[in-house]
Amino acid sequence: MTTMGVGVGANIFKGRFHMLFSSSSYSCCVKQQLRFSLGRISDGHGHGGVSFSSTLGRIGHGHGGVSFCTSPNPNSETVTTTESSSDTIKDAGNMLDIRVGRIIKAWRHEEADSLYVEEVDVGEAEPRIICSGLVNYIPIHLLQDTKVVVLANLKPRNMRGVKSNGMLLAASDASHQNVELLQPPETSLPGHRIWFGDQNQPPPSTTPATPNQIQKKKIWELVQPHLKTNASCVAMLGEDLMLTSQGAVVCASLKNANIA
Repeated sequence: MTTMGVGVGANIFKGRFHMLFSSSSYSCCVKQQLRFSLGRISDGHGHGGVSFSSTLGRIGHGHGGVSFCTSPNPNSETVTTTESSSDTIKDAGNMLDIRVGRIIKAWRHEEADSLYVEEVDVGEAEPRIICSGLVNYIPIHLLQDTKVVVLANLKPRNMRGVKSNGMLLAASDASHQNVELLQPPETSLPGHRIWFGDQNQPPPSTTPATPNQIQKKKIWELVQPHLKTNASCVAMLGEDLMLTSQGAVVCASLKNANIA
């Protein structure tokens, strides 16, 4: 699927989960240590914000899956699987511009058999064009006039002649054969922000990162391996819910599934 910023996601191939939904094809798994810490991010105009710097190692050659691991470093303050690392992941997640969207119409890409092209209302003056690799997983009639979850601050990506300006988020089961789009609450509206946290807490006050910051700081790569559905099909980032002002984001039936 795609988002506001990156292009072709990846595909889901048998035995391997690839980011399928039109964000950039990230071709690596992390083998070396992952170190990240809260810092300040500059937008080029002196405005600070939360940023996440990471030391990333890569495994593989052109395989679209992404995963991360941490390894202790005695010479640095390495973040481990503690409450502070969970908070850091959540803070990174809330730098993503995730919104409620509504597919106005969808059609088959003329130059790519595996891709749909969707016109999606995300609460902006004009709808976005998003390409998603869903042809083999979701019938086109199920996309029409459907509310979806859109990752909106990745860089646009040219996908076989169509500029894709966003990514639809979906869940995939362990067999990598079944894919379901994430579903925001029915009462939510296009453009409503989606964030990670607790239902008893207000939404974050932080402004989402720019597409350049998302790419430079590898925020999506940091967050995506921690996205999943729980046993109730609710979308989660670690132990934090994926929320709108109207309630939690879910999928139809896939439990303990990866999200990308």
